[in-house]
Amino acid sequence: MAEDYNFDEIKEKIIENLKKVFDPEIPVNVYDLGLIYEINLSIKDDILDCVIMMTLTSPACPVAGTIMEQVRLVTLAVPEVEAAKVHITFSPRWTNEMVSEEGKEIMAVSGAVI
Repeated sequence: MAEDYNFDEIKEKIIENLKKVFDPEIPVNVYDLGLIYEINLSIKDDILDCVIMMTLTSPACPVAGTIMEQVRLVTLAVPEVEAAKVHITFSPRWTNEMVSEEGKEIMAVSGAVI
């Protein structure tokens, strides 16, 4: 039942897991890079479903499929989540202004440039 789920807590668990997924060329996780646009939770047929809307740093990203699958798998690793889908959008297009302050600090320390 929907009332049995605390969606805010579940989203926090998902975000914690998303911070374990990295673009192989940038030493910052996909969440702090600002690649995750939406985390939508819903109940469908008594199953907690999660749909993540995300983007990539480039439409030509050679590891897009791998990153999407990693995002899906770490989302499913949250015990409450029983189904997960990941959708890619390029609207709005990603810019380096979307990187979190933590992500910017990591990049500065590592010498990474976007």
